[in-house]
Amino acid sequence: MSKPINSKIVDSSPITISARGKVLGRLATEVATSLRGKNSVHFTDHLLSGRPVVVTHARDIVVTGNKMNAKMYYRHSGYIGNLKEETLRALMRRDPSQAIHHAVRGMLPKNRLRKHWLSALEIRNEE
Repeated sequence: MSKPINSKIVDSSPITISARGKVLGRLATEVATSLRGKNSVHFTDHLLSGRPVVVTHARDIVVTGNKMNAKMYYRHSGYIGNLKEETLRALMRRDPSQAIHHAVRGMLPKNRLRKHWLSALEIRNEE
């Protein structure tokens, strides 16, 4: 049984970030920094010291180069031969919020707090 994670959130009002015209990776670092609370004076690396983040206009992100066609996302169901692959273009057509979620997830540290940070992330396609 795990212990509850202490929180040091002083201000719990969400930060709203518009993704319109922003590059995917740069947006992901900005969101990950805000989720962790590294831009706050109350930052502590082992506690939840960040604020919730709302990302709007997920459809309007920009990528550089040929990433729309060359960047691949993979998932596996666990069954033999069921490795699914999808380009960024197809993922953006299907669900643009998943591209941002995947990028932010990769920017966060791989520890027990990552699921709590990701639960504080809300991505909206239109607004």
